[in-house]
Amino acid sequence: MLLAALLPAGSTPRSSAQNQMRVVEILADHDSLFKIGRQVSPTLTFKAGEEVQFRITARKARTLNRNGSIHGFALIRKKDGAKFPDWDLELKPGTQEFVLKVPSEPGEYQIVCTVICSDGHEDMHMKVIVIA
Repeated sequence: MLLAALLPAGSTPRSSAQNQMRVVEILADHDSLFKIGRQVSPTLTFKAGEEVQFRITARKARTLNRNGSIHGFALIRKKDGAKFPDWDLELKPGTQEFVLKVPSEPGEYQIVCTVICSDGHEDMHMKVIVIA
């Protein structure tokens, strides 16, 4: 089962009797913007500690890292700029899936691109609200 391979060590896949894991589909686009559907730089709201499956499609902007990544996907806490290690991903061209655990502390966070992908790189971010 593909999902089981994406879960962190020590996690177990959810049975059909349990709540379905939320899937968030994001486009990391060639114009250096994160998009969900027609929303550009959308706001995401999660419950503290929930696990979320991200399906991210990355399209090459102007530049890429030496390792071939074309965008980054990192979560930082707004109040102090702290980065969450499990959320520091490098995106290669195409679609990738990740299961990530939302921070347990409610508050405001931001997803940012960590690969200098083009002149518009600084605008590649999304607001994240974590609720109790």
